[in-house]
Amino acid sequence: MDAKRSSVRLVVAGLLLGLFMSALDQTIVSTAMTKIIERLGGLDKFTWVYSAYMIAMVVSTPIFGKLSDMFGRKRFFLLGIALFMGGSILCGIAQNMVQLIVYRAIQGIGGGALMPIVFTIIFDLFPQEKRGKMMGLFGAVFGLSSVFGPILGATITDNISWRWIFYINVPIGILSFLFILKGYHESANRRRMSIDWLGAILLTASILLLMFALELGGTDGWAWDSWKIVSFFVLSGVLLVGFLVAERFAKDPIIALGLFRKRLFTSSMMISFLYGGVMIAAATYIPLFIQGVFHKTATQTSTVLTPMMLGVVLSSQLGGRVATKFPFRNSMVLSALTLLAGCALLGFAMDLHTSRLTITLYMIVVGLGMGVSFSLLNISTLSSVPPQYKGSASSLITFFRTIGSALGVTVFGAIQKHEFQAGIHALPGADPSLAEKIKGGQALLDPAVQAKMGIPAEALNAMLAKLGDSIVFIFQWSALLPLLALVFAILMGRARLQAQQGPQGPQGPQAQPAADAAGPVSPRS
Repeated sequence: MDAKRSSVRLVVAGLLLGLFMSALDQTIVSTAMTKIIERLGGLDKFTWVYSAYMIAMVVSTPIFGKLSDMFGRKRFFLLGIALFMGGSILCGIAQNMVQLIVYRAIQGIGGGALMPIVFTIIFDLFPQEKRGKMMGLFGAVFGLSSVFGPILGATITDNISWRWIFYINVPIGILSFLFILKGYHESANRRRMSIDWLGAILLTASILLLMFALELGGTDGWAWDSWKIVSFFVLSGVLLVGFLVAERFAKDPIIALGLFRKRLFTSSMMISFLYGGVMIAAATYIPLFIQGVFHKTATQTSTVLTPMMLGVVLSSQLGGRVATKFPFRNSMVLSALTLLAGCALLGFAMDLHTSRLTITLYMIVVGLGMGVSFSLLNISTLSSVPPQYKGSASSLITFFRTIGSALGVTVFGAIQKHEFQAGIHALPGADPSLAEKIKGGQALLDPAVQAKMGIPAEALNAMLAKLGDSIVFIFQWSALLPLLALVFAILMGRARLQAQQGPQGPQGPQAQPAADAAGPVSPRS
């Protein structure tokens, strides 16, 4: 970065707007989906409105991260903003569900460029003594988007039109684009590199097959043991092996496998993966529990996650600020223990008779444990790699978190469905055909479905109680993830951002991975 020509204020404003826009679109759509289905139809396809965005983002994230290392951050950030705004406009004018799904994928590709590049630019832009504070600020954006997304989505949908939940991205994106275009200037000192086309193709194909298998598995005609789903998983594994082989011999690999020889880097990736699973479990099943046990509608529970996300915002700020005061290990161990306590409270101290206030307190504990990862893992990752790999390394944090979320929602969904079905079958006079129709029980939360099935009030209450029990069971299993994360946090060693004194005074913190002696990174390792 050319510090003399760049405007820090404009760049920070542009990055914050771009990140907020991308993160917001992962939550703002949820409360508008009912209206969207009423206008466009396609009830059988609506889940792909979420899935298309996530799959496109997962596929494009590591590729854009590497390209930003090769050819500069600015051009690909601006490309990401342009793709995101273009996709948003197209979503706003969509005339059917298929069009909306395709346009959401375009948004996802843009989001895949924005997420990793934002944090890499922050690391390039600020002296090391300020990076922790800024990472905390940007990490808090994720929490704020989760708080404001459902509220903003409901407000816009009820008072204007569902199409404006997409159009609202345009003015935000234009400001972000202009701020970065004018304020951010890069130094032209990048070495010549070749694009690893084979690696990009193999990685893309492997991720696409994996994500399609996870999204389609368990739906009608796509049983988990069907030849189609099994083939997707097998082909994804084969292509992944091919990708790993290709990366060992590529001149400039998409992912430098030698990075994983560093204990700090690998531990950060695995914690991000595990936290992604916990995050999706909490975000998915806490609202369902409130709906089922307290008989609330989806609209009434649109803000139920707000206490947890405020905990995320607070701890994300704290995580960034303590990065220069304590080893990464200390902060992440405390984070994992707090998250473990939160999951244990939800899984072992919560039941059908627990008050809303008590559940809210449990959610705050989960948020406090989770938020540290949004700032600290970016710092630990970027501190552990050479400059030429920072874009790629930053992209992998988002990549592993998203893959963890995708696997988490699939595995936890299967566990919850099995537990719920077992509970329904155990009810006196249970109807096996009805149990199969309601599957994981979420359909019971829709008044229209309740009326259509004609379930007596007493039987409905008994089924909703079983739904609540199955969700509590999920949180019991989810406690395993922060427990594993605790192990990886301990393995981070004594690495920290530590101030060093130079001839002219403090030169800012430098990463001191004292216990991470993996040696130099070789892209072919």
